[in-house]
Amino acid sequence: MSEREEALAGRRFGAAADAYVAGRPDYPAAIVSWLVGDATAVADVGAGTGKLTAALVRAGRSVTAVEPDAAMLAALIREVPEARPLRGSGEALPLADGSVDAVVYGQAWHWVDVPRASAEAARVLKPGGTLGLVWNVRDTAVGWVEELGTVIRGSAAERMIETDSVAVAPPFGPLDRMDLRWHRSMTVEELVAMAASRSYVIALPPPEREGVLAGVRELIASHPDTAGRDIIELPYVTSAFRARRP
Repeated sequence: MSEREEALAGRRFGAAADAYVAGRPDYPAAIVSWLVGDATAVADVGAGTGKLTAALVRAGRSVTAVEPDAAMLAALIREVPEARPLRGSGEALPLADGSVDAVVYGQAWHWVDVPRASAEAARVLKPGGTLGLVWNVRDTAVGWVEELGTVIRGSAAERMIETDSVAVAPPFGPLDRMDLRWHRSMTVEELVAMAASRSYVIALPPPEREGVLAGVRELIASHPDTAGRDIIELPYVTSAFRARRP
């Protein structure tokens, strides 16, 4: 699948909103705190079903969740009713100039037009506000997780982080970075849901998609590190980046 096809596939997340809720991890509180600092009004852009939104709400922030996909936004409203939901995109934020302290993207910055999204973030941020980017990525330094990646394929975001090529555009300057390793306890079916929520898998024809998901089950059932376990510890590295608006 080409980068362009992968990007188009990303616009189909709504078809797998329930899998996204079940399969995608939450964000560690320490990362969320580092990402937004003392910001109180936060825009979560590309909010999906509200994984990062929920973490921000738990941290006591006032959150506006911006999401282009209606099905994903409906799931977010159900999962995080405390947030203010709005339809929109990183290139066209439905927010007033200088209206928020932080603009954050969870698993979403790799879908945007970087110059346009950077300019929009700067427009809605107060002076000194923060643009924050964060991704949860499976730790492929662990053998069975590397094999899982072969089954479900890597993503543009993972390649971007591995090559340290995350970037923003003016008026933002250099990015600060924080990485955190942690483990998520998951059932086999939650692992399968995680695979089903990935853009590459969503875009496959149904028979091929079912083949990928069967491959996940087969790997978990046969690998010596996971076979026979009711709960599996999936290692993650959460990588966060932030820059200040001048």
